[in-house]
Amino acid sequence: MTQRTDVVVIGGGQSGLAAGYHLRRLGVEHVILDAQTAPGGAWQHTWGSLRLFSPAEFSSLPGRLMPVQPGEKYPDAQHVVDYLADYEKRYELPVQRGVWVSEVHRDGAFLRIATDSGNWQARAVVSATGTWTRPFLPAIPGRREYTGRQLHTVQYQSPAEFAGQRVIVVGGGNSGAQIAADLAHAGIDLTWVAQRPPRYLADDIDGRALFDHATARRRALDEGRTDTGGVASLGDIVAIPPVRAARDAGLLSARPMFARLTPAGVEWADGTRAEADTVIWCTGFRPALAPFAGLRLRGTRGHIATVGTRAADEPRLHLLGYGDWTGPASATLIGVGRPAREAAREIAGLLRA
Repeated sequence: MTQRTDVVVIGGGQSGLAAGYHLRRLGVEHVILDAQTAPGGAWQHTWGSLRLFSPAEFSSLPGRLMPVQPGEKYPDAQHVVDYLADYEKRYELPVQRGVWVSEVHRDGAFLRIATDSGNWQARAVVSATGTWTRPFLPAIPGRREYTGRQLHTVQYQSPAEFAGQRVIVVGGGNSGAQIAADLAHAGIDLTWVAQRPPRYLADDIDGRALFDHATARRRALDEGRTDTGGVASLGDIVAIPPVRAARDAGLLSARPMFARLTPAGVEWADGTRAEADTVIWCTGFRPALAPFAGLRLRGTRGHIATVGTRAADEPRLHLLGYGDWTGPASATLIGVGRPAREAAREIAGLLRA
């Protein structure tokens, strides 16, 4: 059976909910298809000690401030899950859960969305699939020969499972620093490695300042002014309290990236070796865009070419929440609201036309 609506939003995490909020305000008929069986998006799968980079009041979706978490300046992941569940309920967003989208194809005046529970036809589609389901692992020599355990950020839960082990954490970004700090505070035998020396942002900078900086950069580029360098020019790691404490206690000393894995551990270019029971790859993600392969859209490095949030080669497709290429800081709670509003307005205009 094929169902029909004006807009299908694929993904019911923070970006999909922000899209739904603005589409609802504009009176646009839509449905949100979410592969998850419960609200909260990727936040329900993160590790226990994860903290936001910003206070609650600066980590909100449009229309509804995130409540402060008692006793915490930077809310944890469960607080975000609870907030997203409440947000969805408060605005009566039409989320259908446990629906996995496999393909999106052109179908005359419509886009056809194939799912594991039937097909949809829509006049426009918003992709809000995020990146959590596409962890990136670098092509390091020896990775297949290493006999210890390897896991990615998405599989990490807590230091308890690594008691008595030698653990190597790979990655000099926020995830690498937070997980390394988590293990270090628990007394795990830790080696932290990164491509370059860790670059901490100033201790008084959090997500709100990063959002403002990303927005200023986007405005400068749009106006033809000099590129300010974006958030990356400020540093790679937000020094939230647990990271700051581990750093100041001398527990976070990153070594340069190793050259290869050996069966028992890792080896640096100078021949130095270290044995390890587990390697944790905090090496980032790629956009989860597999359903759109059949549209044959232009793009580079796993991205789809966009004009704002709209796919350059398919005006009925908008993309939300993947990073600066779909809106300044759009992969963050506070950052996705503005591009979601712009996408909803553009879609409403398309439907009227």
